Amino acid sequence: MEQRRRYTIKQLPPELRPRERLLEAGPAALSDGELLGLLFGIGSREKTAVELAGEVISEAGGLHGLHDVDAHELMRVNGIGAAKACIILAAVELGRRIGQVRNPGRPVISSPADVDRLLRGRIANLDRENFVVVLLNTKNEVLGAPLISVGTLSQALVHPREVFKPAIRASAASVVLAHNHPSGSAEASREDREVTGRLVEAAGILGIEVLDHVIVGDGFFSMKEHGML
Repeated sequence: MEQRRRYTIKQLPPELRPRERLLEAGPAALSDGELLGLLFGIGSREKTAVELAGEVISEAGGLHGLHDVDAHELMRVNGIGAAKACIILAAVELGRRIGQVRNPGRPVISSPADVDRLLRGRIANLDRENFVVVLLNTKNEVLGAPLISVGTLSQALVHPREVFKPAIRASAASVVLAHNHPSGSAEASREDREVTGRLVEAAGILGIEVLDHVIVGDGFFSMKEHGML
């Protein structure tokens, strides 16, 4: 039986190559697999980069499914090693962060709802508690929102030293503490209250004000508004 000849991307006519098409018509002209294939650069022994990218997207159930996979799940796809898994996760995270940008200026935090809008797309749907500290200047403009720790299914592990190190480096005037509840319930737990108390005490020694601790779940919960801070 005659085997069908396979073509690598380099063997395709220029007008069919993803890179040339992107330069000619823009990224919107490319399929999801072609875009991801460009990031891969090379494929595997059996598949071109685009074919391999298409398989990854299909295995994830579509682009949206890539939001919920981890490196180990990606590496179960034949041809995806650690390097390509990292490329995928980096691309997903970059897309998530770009989606949070609403204007070129610094966001201003004036209410718990502002914190929720800033962080919801980043931490609301994660399956582990992620603890973030929102760094603010004297005008309550956001200087940054670094991730401090990733916890278990029900608990984020935080230490005052790690929480306030980025605040000191950024010369932040104040901070807002924030973390997600994977269960969806945003109400503060006993552990949340205890951790907040320790962090507020440490902040007082450093001269940094803790404005609030916002918990993100199906909704959001402000410990300041509920008299817990």
